[in-house]
Amino acid sequence: MYSLSSQKKFWTFKTEQELTELRVKQNHAFVTKHGAGMTAHFLTADEERLLLKQYELQLKEFCKRFEPPMPKYVVGTAFHYFKRFYLNNSSMDYHPKEILATCVYLSCKVEEFNVSIAQFVANIKGDRVKAMDIILSNELLLMQELNYYLTIHNPMRPIEGFLIDIKTRCNMNNPDRLRPGIEDFIDKTFLTDAPLMYAPSQIALAAVLHAASKEQENLDSYVTESLFGAAKDKLPVLIEAVRRVRSMVRTIELPQKERVRFLEKKLEKCRNQENNPDSQIYKQRMKKMYEDEDDLDVMGSSYHMNISDASLDASQLNTTNPANMTLD
Repeated sequence: MYSLSSQKKFWTFKTEQELTELRVKQNHAFVTKHGAGMTAHFLTADEERLLLKQYELQLKEFCKRFEPPMPKYVVGTAFHYFKRFYLNNSSMDYHPKEILATCVYLSCKVEEFNVSIAQFVANIKGDRVKAMDIILSNELLLMQELNYYLTIHNPMRPIEGFLIDIKTRCNMNNPDRLRPGIEDFIDKTFLTDAPLMYAPSQIALAAVLHAASKEQENLDSYVTESLFGAAKDKLPVLIEAVRRVRSMVRTIELPQKERVRFLEKKLEKCRNQENNPDSQIYKQRMKKMYEDEDDLDVMGSSYHMNISDASLDASQLNTTNPANMTLD
């Protein structure tokens, strides 16, 4: 249940100001940490937000073109992961294009949309071996930054519940004709902060009411009488939540391409090279990590060899001293 979930307890925020403060904090933390060692101008918090909006659009398009077709709840979970990650991190530390793919891959696994890593990277243009390495190396990082709270409650299930209820308790002709409008609205909520601020049922109801208004249908009496007839005290909070969600969707501003290109170039100059797969620092760090793992493997092999030798010696001793058998 959402009301008892980690999503509500740890990842649902009351105001947009809260989210802004978290993002500014991460931006300032990066600049403070790396400012002395880098001469490039850093992205501001507002520039980071604009750039992340562009990558949210890319996430949406990647999922839309994905083969096999990706269920909407998998897409929703990927968006949650992406948004959450950048509440705890700066895009200058971890490039969004790399985290984006990892979010989608982890979402597929968590939501049991079974695709292998080979099938997954087949949807990525360019060097797929490199993409596979980046995704797998970032997977644990992503889970850590999500505090291992991976279960996401999306609005898709409440939407189905509302449509069934409308068919039962309303006189609307063919409620399924609302689906295209609902899906379009949900897609747009992914490009806002609504998933970080409102319950899935509130977002779902906002989508249903929006789609109904597009079809010239009025569901006011359904909401006030059928849904909340016995709980009128909860109605003002719900109405305000629905109003805010619809307002957020209505006021989406898409990033300008020229501005995005400028910020992309700026990001390449100021990003943390330790997390850049194309940098020498990153390659040296990964090489050292693999060498350390090889050393551990060698040590492990030596350990097993020594144990085997010890066992052999003991068995030889046992042939001359049966009393040693009780030591095995």
